[in-house]
Amino acid sequence: MPHIVVKLWPGKGEDLKAQLTEAIVRDVTNILGSSPGSISVGFEEVPSEDWTERVYEPDILNKWDALTKEPGYGPRPSHSKDRPV
Repeated sequence: MPHIVVKLWPGKGEDLKAQLTEAIVRDVTNILGSSPGSISVGFEEVPSEDWTERVYEPDILNKWDALTKEPGYGPRPSHSKDRPV
């Protein structure tokens, strides 16, 4: 605990993914107090043409009220809270 999945467009190199993984583990350790051994990080590359169907609709639009950082793109749900983007 916790398991973090980063969804992004293809093309980021393994070195950038490793840097982001290190930053995520460092911050989760510092902020949540988790031990590094309890944290897992994964990457899911999603082509841009599939982003809406595979990420935006199921993970963002349909879970809008659970977001802690909203995207600055795409439609907002009609039931959303008025929070700054």
